[in-house]
Amino acid sequence: MNLNITSPSFTEGQPIPTKHTCDAEDFSPALKWTEAPEAAKSIALICDDPDAPMGTWVHWVLYDLPATETNLPENVEKKEELSNGAKQGRNDFKKIGYGGPCPPKGNPHRYFFKLYALDVTLNLKSGVTKSDVENAMKGHIIAQGQLMGTYKRK
Repeated sequence: MNLNITSPSFTEGQPIPTKHTCDAEDFSPALKWTEAPEAAKSIALICDDPDAPMGTWVHWVLYDLPATETNLPENVEKKEELSNGAKQGRNDFKKIGYGGPCPPKGNPHRYFFKLYALDVTLNLKSGVTKSDVENAMKGHIIAQGQLMGTYKRK
């Protein structure tokens, strides 16, 4: 099953506004998605950039979001646990929460916001990495979707 994920800030394949990058406020974009399947117990979100010079760069790891949620507001707090029980992992900037696009000057990079509906709650501690979450999700993804935006530094 597919989850349809959108943002009021940008559309699929289009540039991510500067306020969501390291060149400005570095706010996470608001995200909305279709309802998860009834069997879902939690939602996970991973945002990464496969165009980074040293390999895929992780910008956001969020997990254990209640499956009943269908959106995230703009500028999610950069703390280990959110008020709704969701946990955030460590990005490749070595920080908790969202770290916006910050590519070197040159060609635009692609940023994939990947959303997963899971049939379990991962129950990992806060601050884990993308690979920890991906390993824990194996065999538990019942629906997924993605939204891709681009960013090029001026």
